[in-house]
Amino acid sequence: MPAKKDLPSTLQRSGKKAQETWGETHDSAVEQYGEGERAHRTAFSALKHTHEKVGDHWEPKDRKGPSDPQAAQSGKASRERPRSTYGGVDGNSTKEHLLHIARRLQIRGRSSMTKAELITAIDKANTRETAAARGD
Repeated sequence: MPAKKDLPSTLQRSGKKAQETWGETHDSAVEQYGEGERAHRTAFSALKHTHEKVGDHWEPKDRKGPSDPQAAQSGKASRERPRSTYGGVDGNSTKEHLLHIARRLQIRGRSSMTKAELITAIDKANTRETAAARGD
């Protein structure tokens, strides 16, 4: 798989299915759009339909589907009117699920947070854990 050399570090620490999903989509996007940011964005959009970012890696979601408003868009509409992303956090999951993830990531104050606050806190925790895993 040509995408193997371009595999982001978060995917290198993820399961085989996440790596295959990203890689196959990336390779197809490279054929269609050429190498670059657009191919990477397309691959991550596909990944967000089946996986969510937890800490420094990607885990399978309980149910398939877009994880944020940007992943829900497709094609030209997604480039013309970009929507917010949640950095791999499944914003369409239940608050209970988000609380479970926040507990795993040891986020303080999680029990009093709204769903939107949980999404933001998990995204920040994921970013910190990814940077720590990379040695940044």
